[in-house]
Amino acid sequence: MTQLGAGRRMLVLAICCMSLFIVGLDNTIVNIALPDIQRDLHASVSGLQWTIDAYTVVLAGLLMLSGSTGDRVGRRRTFQTGLALFTLGSLLCSLAPTLSWLIAARALQAVGGSMLNPVAMSIITNTFTDPRERARAIGVWGGVIGISMALGPILGGALVGAVGWQAIFWINIPVGIAALVLAGRFVPESRAPHPRRPDPVGQVLVMVILVSLTYGIIGGPEAGWASSRTLGCFALSAAAVAALVFYEPRRAEPLIDLRFFRSVPFSGATLIAVCGFASLAGFLLLNTIYLQDVRGLSALHAGLYTLPMAALTLVCAPLSGRIVGARGPRIPLLVAGVAMSSSALLLTGLSAGTPISRLMAAYVLFGLGFGMLNAPITNTAVSGMPRAQAGVAAAIASTSRQVGGSLGVAVIGSAVISSVHGPLSTGFAEASRVGWWIGVGCGAAVLLLGIVTTGRWARSTATDAVARLSSASARTPVSTS
Repeated sequence: MTQLGAGRRMLVLAICCMSLFIVGLDNTIVNIALPDIQRDLHASVSGLQWTIDAYTVVLAGLLMLSGSTGDRVGRRRTFQTGLALFTLGSLLCSLAPTLSWLIAARALQAVGGSMLNPVAMSIITNTFTDPRERARAIGVWGGVIGISMALGPILGGALVGAVGWQAIFWINIPVGIAALVLAGRFVPESRAPHPRRPDPVGQVLVMVILVSLTYGIIGGPEAGWASSRTLGCFALSAAAVAALVFYEPRRAEPLIDLRFFRSVPFSGATLIAVCGFASLAGFLLLNTIYLQDVRGLSALHAGLYTLPMAALTLVCAPLSGRIVGARGPRIPLLVAGVAMSSSALLLTGLSAGTPISRLMAAYVLFGLGFGMLNAPITNTAVSGMPRAQAGVAAAIASTSRQVGGSLGVAVIGSAVISSVHGPLSTGFAEASRVGWWIGVGCGAAVLLLGIVTTGRWARSTATDAVARLSSASARTPVSTS
């Protein structure tokens, strides 16, 4: 791809960030509407969990396929296809007459969404070839993730309060159409010089792992944790993991190149993404139910309560990108781990009468921590990796985020629901304490991984892993598929 001028590069970055904004917004805006969806569509709590996880599970399962597809058939073409499907899925969500239709439309959204983030990151990586300039662009990218996800509850609360839950999906439509048109006009087409061939077996195994694990966790409280259905789901997921680990290294062009994980910073970034986004998903789920079902707030007021979290994320997300570009990922990761675990710790004694000042302090700390989290994850995942494999590397990082979100909703939601006695309005606050302790553990894991994966030894493993990948890429013939 020919080198673009500075203005054109910034325009490409802005177009890619438009797609990221609607995907990130969709990850959190739905949470604030869950009580209204529950009442309107007569959904159970497990149905609400699937409203979120139908999106995140499908998205996580297809991200790596979409990243490699963009490298192979064309990044702009794949990007535009994803925008079209995501926009269509959003329209169908707003028209869904039943919970089943809503879940199906959310899955269609996810198919389109899987073609956006990893492909857009690959476009950015190949557009900004100077390492320092690329780090700044990735910092902007990471900032948009944090901003969009922080704005979700506020915008969602306003839309649900003024129009209804259907309106939370309308906001995606004009942004998606605009990004689709602008991408066709200004984003140059690009492909990897050595694109990977499809790996249908690996793709099926990934989907089996995610769907069976999530189904088992969400269904556990109802079916029983020791029931044959629940244990069967966990056994199927474990068997698929074993098959994937056995199968993928034996392919010349695997869906998941396990050699990436020889880099301790890369492996750490994926684990940090899982822990951080599990904490976020659990935080949003528990907080939404608490504020609306226990405190009796409207969707608008519940969204306004989270304004401190959004404000801190807005400030800290771009700041984190600049720190990563100048000093590396260690400082933002340490701040994120301490702040997120402290936030959850403040809520481990939650009750119906918890002082507003304590809630606000927890929201401020979580916004600070989450705002610092995204830029180091993204930068670590793609920096230093061979540019030809940027799509796959970015897809693994994005997949880790979605896996974390899925597990956060499934694990924390199921752990809390198993502890609820009586209606949510009277039993939820005390039952939610186990979920907040899980959040403390997730924040502590981010802190520990941030220390371990940013030292000299960790950086040496990254250098070695990249050398191996580059050497292997140089020996791989160009695919004609």
